[in-house]
Amino acid sequence: MELIRGDYNLRPAHRGCAATIGNFDGVHLGHQAVLGQLSEKAAELGLPTVVVTFEPHPQEFFGGDSAPPRLTRFREKVQILRRYAVGRVLVLRFDARLARMPARTFIDQILVAGLGIRYLVVGDDFRFGHRREGDIETLRRAGLQAGFSVVNMHTFEIDGERVSSTRIRQALQAGALERAAKLLGRCYRLSGRVARGDRRGRAMGFPTANLHVHGTPRARAATRLPLLGVYAVDVFGLENEPLHGVANIGVRPTVDGRRCLLEVHLLDFEGDLYGRHLQVEFLKKLREERRFESLAALQAQIARDVAAAREFFRQESRPVDQVSHA
Repeated sequence: MELIRGDYNLRPAHRGCAATIGNFDGVHLGHQAVLGQLSEKAAELGLPTVVVTFEPHPQEFFGGDSAPPRLTRFREKVQILRRYAVGRVLVLRFDARLARMPARTFIDQILVAGLGIRYLVVGDDFRFGHRREGDIETLRRAGLQAGFSVVNMHTFEIDGERVSSTRIRQALQAGALERAAKLLGRCYRLSGRVARGDRRGRAMGFPTANLHVHGTPRARAATRLPLLGVYAVDVFGLENEPLHGVANIGVRPTVDGRRCLLEVHLLDFEGDLYGRHLQVEFLKKLREERRFESLAALQAQIARDVAAAREFFRQESRPVDQVSHA
């Protein structure tokens, strides 16, 4: 998959494509339906597929710290898009220039002159351009003039409910991980590289792999994470994956942590993890993160968390008929 950073990096070889436009935060089932339609039509026309997306998220540009937390960071989004055989990803920097760009200029400069687009598929609620002036009808009128076709995907629903990034965030924040997974089409994951920590977990008998998922100060990080607390998790990126574990994601209030950290204790594992890139899949919320009066109290709670996680995985591994009659 080719990653194109900025429309100024578009070359003549990039002209002629089937494309879609959106934030694709989470790449959930609704997004996947759009990608499926795009791939099918591109194959029919013999064209490469292009996903046009934005960095930062437009809501972050306009809303700053009040913007909703991302479901996927940029790297994670690109990794997921790669799984759906996307040929190219055009990343447009969402800044004041792009925010002020009229819808017609966006079409002329980026879609027509830059991409030479021949087929475009977008969601039925897609809006673009200065003050969100452009919509599906704007695109269709432009397509008639410039020679590209436009298709809008109807709302994708599950159980009568529209699949959206907002609903997935709500499910994650409520600890409804199964609901989030149903909307995503997969379990929710965060990824990162293992960094050296203060080794407090090891001193308490529970060594952890520390992943810096956000580099922002405490107050900001707490508002930009889709979930906080303690979870039973599966970890990918190591031999014999997945490995079971217990994860705490938060600011570690007992030790006055100042940055949000994802700490993972792998069950029955010994080895050096520094520098490894891991994917952490969240399966069950065990409790909220909270401050303890002492490290001894925290240590006792971690032991209970580990026991709860082991019981969860024990139940998950039992045959269905045994679980139903337990």
